[in-house]
Amino acid sequence: MEYISTKEYAEAHGLSERTVRNYCVQGKISGAKLVGKTWTVPTDAPLPSRKNARNSISPLLRSLREQREGRMKGGIYHRTQIDLTYNSNHIEGSRLTKEQTRYIFETNTIGVSDEAVRVDDVIETTNHFRCIDYIIDNAKEPLTESMIKHLHALLKSGTSDASKSWFAVGEYKRLPNEVGGIETVEPKLVGKAIRELLKEYKSKAVVTFEDILDFHHRFETIHPFQDGNGRVGRLIMFKECLNHSIVPFIITDELKMFYYRGLHEWKRVPGYLADTCLTAQDHYKALLDYFTIKY
Repeated sequence: MEYISTKEYAEAHGLSERTVRNYCVQGKISGAKLVGKTWTVPTDAPLPSRKNARNSISPLLRSLREQREGRMKGGIYHRTQIDLTYNSNHIEGSRLTKEQTRYIFETNTIGVSDEAVRVDDVIETTNHFRCIDYIIDNAKEPLTESMIKHLHALLKSGTSDASKSWFAVGEYKRLPNEVGGIETVEPKLVGKAIRELLKEYKSKAVVTFEDILDFHHRFETIHPFQDGNGRVGRLIMFKECLNHSIVPFIITDELKMFYYRGLHEWKRVPGYLADTCLTAQDHYKALLDYFTIKY
């Protein structure tokens, strides 16, 4: 039997080397051997199978659903709601602190603050909690165009944007926009672009971590909504990780600039975004270890 390095195996299968090493550690690649501190993989070793991923529910998803249903405080559901909502909103300019976000989730009130609080920040925080509940409930459902639009409607409902005649809540943008100084898909072509993206994504026999990142990059490049694209896109990534039994991740404010660089350089150096998201995944794995949830 011939063996190759994890780097060679990763290049042959379009994965990151770190993903391959993780597969080896988890015993998911048949015949992989640790020689000293280096993993070697059989040349003809198949990729780990996810044939039953669509039908099976991971221990994490089961815990999220059970804890939500039981209104349990202090568990992985509670922590995910606060961390994902705070960080995703903060990346987009929310001024609420993490403690204020926690207070809103736990008490459904704003609390006392020495500084003025923007109403939209509060509304979008409570809306984001609802979005997370929605993706937990529908994690195993196929990703659809209507689901994407519904996430946007949940996120932006009741905000000041919703009262603007040109802003379409739950619908694709009506006016051209750009992200980071880069032009995005023009409004009249957005629907077609999203449908083509979904069609290609759903055609994959096995959805990998890298496939989810690629979908995210292309979604953000299309930039289908007038605002809220980043938060909707990150919610989709979390949902799809749950769907395919991949440990999800939360892009923290500290990783924001690496995340932006990774999106910008995805086509040229995909490793930038992959490494950033894998680092975020390691942080979430540490939470799962603390709460003794298998992955």
